[in-house]
Amino acid sequence: MATKAIVLLAEGFEEVEAITPVDYLRRAGVEVTTVAIGESLTVKGARGIPVVADTTLAALTKQGKADASSWDAVVIPGGMPGASNLAASGETGALLKEMAVTGKLVCAICASPAVVLAPLGLLSGKKFTCYPGMEEKAKEGTWSQDRVVVDGNIITSRGAGTAGSFAVAIIGKLLSEAEGKKVAESVLL
Repeated sequence: MATKAIVLLAEGFEEVEAITPVDYLRRAGVEVTTVAIGESLTVKGARGIPVVADTTLAALTKQGKADASSWDAVVIPGGMPGASNLAASGETGALLKEMAVTGKLVCAICASPAVVLAPLGLLSGKKFTCYPGMEEKAKEGTWSQDRVVVDGNIITSRGAGTAGSFAVAIIGKLLSEAEGKKVAESVLL
């Protein structure tokens, strides 16, 4: 059975932090589905770049695929107001909590660890990183300056400049470190 990841896109997401993991994961053979949080498949990023998602979260819910049993990993990019829009989505919060509780990978970058994961309690007892200054919003967990932090099933990263390393870390946990290294070498990371 194929390894499956879902990448959640809300208006104002950071484009590099979303597209880099999609690209790298697909290079590694992971089946990646991009999912718009809103009603439209077209989601505009923080830099005004429109991205057409594969489906919407509402459509996945109707299909019975908006739960942890359908996915091995969930990736949430940062960017503002993208991270805030993800945090405001009750459906997103429910999916993230279920993924975390069932041991699936929950991966967040930039503002999203502090803005999305922390309010859900998903950083409690975990080491994490995020965009500099955003750690002040996270009342639980232990912040690190590392570019990427892997703590159990939670993977966090700092920002657009660390998106490649973030994606490689996800591949390392989903498939193997060797697969992650192979993708890193192929893109000259």
